[in-house]
Amino acid sequence: MEISDKLLCLFNADVEAEDDRFVVEVPRREVDTGAVEAGETYRVALISTEGEGTTEVEDTSEPSTAPDEPQPPVERGEIRYVEVEDLGKQGDGIARVERGYVIIVPGAEVGERVKIEITEVKSNFAVGEIIE
Repeated sequence: MEISDKLLCLFNADVEAEDDRFVVEVPRREVDTGAVEAGETYRVALISTEGEGTTEVEDTSEPSTAPDEPQPPVERGEIRYVEVEDLGKQGDGIARVERGYVIIVPGAEVGERVKIEITEVKSNFAVGEIIE
């Protein structure tokens, strides 16, 4: 799956019926960490749990106004300890660090604290390989 450099946050959510519309709830932690702001407009990509591995995402979340983007809080080759908070649709571990920045950790399980080496860095997410 290809993930856009414009990704602001990544989380699992259910689509719920509410009167004559459908709602996807954004976890409070995404607002608290500054990944998204209440009242702003965002582009949302929905990825099905069926047929995993066949969906490509080019544009995920994008604010209606482009703020000055801060630099990623990690660098390629950096060693870090992270705690896996969630699993992505492909089963990869998802950890968050400063400002809600997402690190994808293949092979990690929710609740694990793992030592990783950052192998890929994008503006809004990174990939880390477990080294311990």
